[in-house]
Order: sequence, then structure tokens, then C-alpha cells
Amino acid sequence: MTLGERLRLLREKNDLTQIALAKKLNIPNQNISNYERDFRQPDYETLKKLADLFDVSVDYLLGRTDHPETNVIGTKHVRVADKEIELTEEEYRVFEEIKKNPVLFHDLASDPEKKVKALIAMWEGVRKAMGQLEERDDIIDD
Repeated sequence: MTLGERLRLLREKNDLTQIALAKKLNIPNQNISNYERDFRQPDYETLKKLADLFDVSVDYLLGRTDHPETNVIGTKHVRVADKEIELTEEEYRVFEEIKKNPVLFHDLASDPEKKVKALIAMWEGVRKAMGQLEERDDIIDD
């Protein structure tokens, strides 16, 4: 779904005409028409105003996520193999570290959510084991 399609659906869902929306944003109504027909893209400030007005994320407007709500505190959405996955903040942090090792992502086309969660759990296990080894080394050194 394009930005224009999302914008039109949000506007109609909120019972706004293009003119009423333009007035709320203090822009010409022709701009709204152009955005909805995907003839023009709004600048970043206008995108933020639209997101705030409709209580959605800029990522949703741009089609980067299928979740219209702004990120729920403590969660992030990532896209892997054309599928969106919701991760906790901690999982997201680990996911970002795992992404630095692309060899781990070679087989995510089928069932990416399950595999990403398994990779995250595996990575956490490795980090925990490494931490325990470091603690043992500290004890031995003392």
C-alpha cells in the first residue's frame, strides 16, 4: 500500500475532506490531493504532522510497517524476508548485533519470525556462556 493510499484511508476513516485536512496542516488542499494520488511526497515536517494527527507512526505512512500504531513502549518492528516481526527492546538490541553477522541470515526466507527468535535465543545463550567463562577466569586470576 502506498503513502497516498494510506493517507486517503486515514483521512476517510477520520471523516475529513481533503480541504479540512489541508486546513489542519496549514497547507494547500492541492497538496493533499497530490499526496493521495502519489504525485508528490510530503516533506518530513508534514509527515510528522500527519503521523501525529492520525496517531500513527511515520514508518506506517511510508509503508515500512503494517502496524499503524506508533511503537508500543518496549517493542520494535523489523522486516525480515518481507515479513514483519515484533521484538522486545532487548530482542531488538540483540537482533541489531546479529545483523552484523550476515552468515546467520542466509536461511530466513521460510518462517523468518520463528528463526529470528531462535537466533536471538541462541545469541543470548552464547553471551551468557561467555559471561560465565569470564567470571571463572576472574576467579582463577584472584
